[in-house]
Amino acid sequence: MDITDYVHAVSKHCQYLAPSMARGLTGWTVFEVVGDAESSEAEVFHAGVQAAERIRPLASRPHGALVCENIVLLAGDGIDHRELMAWPHWALKNLYGPIGLMFGKFWAGEQGKDRYGRSIPVPPCSFLPVRVAVRARDPRFLSRTPELAAAVAGAADDGCDVIKDLPEDWKAVRTWATQLLA
Repeated sequence: MDITDYVHAVSKHCQYLAPSMARGLTGWTVFEVVGDAESSEAEVFHAGVQAAERIRPLASRPHGALVCENIVLLAGDGIDHRELMAWPHWALKNLYGPIGLMFGKFWAGEQGKDRYGRSIPVPPCSFLPVRVAVRARDPRFLSRTPELAAAVAGAADDGCDVIKDLPEDWKAVRTWATQLLA
């Protein structure tokens, strides 16, 4: 899948993307989703944890603010990518936001506008981007979750084991994530 044109078009909406790409700091991991909804959500969550843990040590290096890993989801027909990403995304952003990482979610065919009312390029594939938070700007993306926005604004990575106290079973993680809803 060639996403060159998409990345170029999106860089007009994200000032960090072109410098990240130019320095080779934007990665793309293709992840094939197989199985039922529950096991697929669990796999997406674990892929997000792996990506976040790869990014954490890079954040403090030169140009660390430009590091981004995108988890591309390949899933069979009949799988709603938006729904598949919803709970893993919610859990991941609540786990990693307070230590300075942001998770996004874009699904194939998604249409939207940026803060200036301009159309955002339609993604050719579904993916979860994981990147270092821009503490002064990113809280605006979290306006519906003011506590998380405040945590991102004051984020600091102390090296803690973010998932240490989480259960290993995805159902239990999802139950934990459900309790975070306002």
